[in-house]
Amino acid sequence: MREEVRGFLRETCIDDDVSEVIVLAIDEACTNIIRHAYKGEAKPFRIEMSRLKNRLRFVLRDYGIPCEKPKIQSRDLDEIRPGGLGVHIIQQVFDLVEYSPKARGTRLTLEKMTS
Repeated sequence: MREEVRGFLRETCIDDDVSEVIVLAIDEACTNIIRHAYKGEAKPFRIEMSRLKNRLRFVLRDYGIPCEKPKIQSRDLDEIRPGGLGVHIIQQVFDLVEYSPKARGTRLTLEKMTS
């Protein structure tokens, strides 16, 4: 998944530093799908990547347990311990973060402005 996202970003001529934080944030989103929607099981999900006029859009679609929007939050940043920062990273990297629970699973739309 990381290499596919990197390849897409290379084609869009995004700066390497920006590219790597996007890859990290999408990796965190995928980890959350596996951990929370699929309860650790290896099941398929889809990633769509598109370059629009002034932004990049990534849509992640899983078919696991739908997310509960009120429960989606990062841990307190003052709390020193591993883990729990994925949501914070995603929100810092992307200009739009939209969770859409479906009858089966969740559609997560992430957008990053490019100019």
